[in-house]
Amino acid sequence: MKKGEQTRRHIICKSAELFNLQGYAGVSLNEIINATGIQKGGIYKHFVNKDEIAMEAFEYAADTVFEQFVAAVSSRQSAMEKLISMFELYSNVVDSPPFVGGCPVMNAAIEYDDGHPLLREKTQNRMRDFISFIKNILHEGITNGEFKSSIDQDGAASFLMAALEGGIMLSKLEADNRHIHYIKDHVSAFLKTLEA
Repeated sequence: MKKGEQTRRHIICKSAELFNLQGYAGVSLNEIINATGIQKGGIYKHFVNKDEIAMEAFEYAADTVFEQFVAAVSSRQSAMEKLISMFELYSNVVDSPPFVGGCPVMNAAIEYDDGHPLLREKTQNRMRDFISFIKNILHEGITNGEFKSSIDQDGAASFLMAALEGGIMLSKLEADNRHIHYIKDHVSAFLKTLEA
């Protein structure tokens, strides 16, 4: 990787952490400068404005978490184990989340639901990707005879995503991982009702 590409990547990585911790509105260009150690001219050499940084930082953060989901799932055999592994990925969300500040897609969804249309659209697309990922695992479970064929895959995938994000949010809010563990236990019970 060339030096200019390394610098651009460094700005994206550091900014992604800032945005995920403080939100888009809560991060100033000066904070990006302080976090990266790169002066204003150096930042503008690589990015047109804060919006461009924010969009690339969001994509980086979402990609990082998605890759961890894929890795967690790929180490499991059954569809049930794959789905549970996504909740286990966040089992210590308070002290060691898959990305600094929690789930970047949820954080962005909350911040951008009524503002910043372009970032809102990116967030919607990424949430759809995560739900599709879950739906594909459900479909795999149906195909291999693990789950009933009558499952409402769209509804179940939406429920599982909402349960995961809700568990993350409650655990982060109260600085207590018990919520994500409660959710995982209830999701496990729910998945058993889907077994063929």
